[in-house]
Amino acid sequence: MYTTFPGACDCHVHIYEDGYPVVPNAAWLPRHSPVSAYRSEVQAKVGLQRAIVVQPTGYGFDNRCTLAALAQLGDSARGIAVVAPDAPDAEIARLHAAGVRGVRFMMLPPSVMAWDSLEPMAARLKDVGWMVNLQLDGRTMPGHEAALKRLPCKLVIDHIGKFLEPVAPEHPAFQSLLRVLDTGNAWIKLSAPYETSKTGAPGYDDVSLLARSLAVQFPERCLWASNWPHPGRDPVPPVVPLYDLLAAWAGSEATRRRILVDNPAQLYGF
Repeated sequence: MYTTFPGACDCHVHIYEDGYPVVPNAAWLPRHSPVSAYRSEVQAKVGLQRAIVVQPTGYGFDNRCTLAALAQLGDSARGIAVVAPDAPDAEIARLHAAGVRGVRFMMLPPSVMAWDSLEPMAARLKDVGWMVNLQLDGRTMPGHEAALKRLPCKLVIDHIGKFLEPVAPEHPAFQSLLRVLDTGNAWIKLSAPYETSKTGAPGYDDVSLLARSLAVQFPERCLWASNWPHPGRDPVPPVVPLYDLLAAWAGSEATRRRILVDNPAQLYGF
């Protein structure tokens, strides 16, 4: 394990607390995963100081657990909420005051958001400096490329593009992702290779090939994340080997510092 840089940020964390109800069609019943567990299981082990708390799909539009986590973490955290397309401006202002800086569009089933709400929501988010945080099957990227390039707000794409069947770097869908990043208004999380890899641990070689390509071509557009507590995974992948993979993806110290510290500080406003 290499030394963490001061101000290093984990850009995708979920917090689950007993007592908050999940939506009826939830794909996964969460285990109790409070802020205290995140601090001991992730932050203390790899020395991360900042975190982006992403609203879990299982809580739908009920952002209370995420907001409670932001209150506990204070100025060392920012949030990504799930916001109804018809939410009033006052609700966005309330969430902003609590530390939220974007809206999650989780487009894999079961989803509470719809593709036709993406562009109207993005127009609203531009005015408040928020981002769209998008998760989709990367293989469908060519069909959405034009719309994603048009978004007036910032765009963050999850989990190395989340190609549910890993592709080669020259694949048209991966090339489509690169063109979206080349707009200068989009970022990509180098995270959760275990969710799509067919080759598996420890190196997740098929997905790591894509992560390395992204880090080399777009170091200024890359972020790193743990995806703790790894929804739906049993057993849970240990965080230290996942963190150490970044050294293989982004070899130089300067690039790792950029991905862990500089890029998230600029994007999320630390």
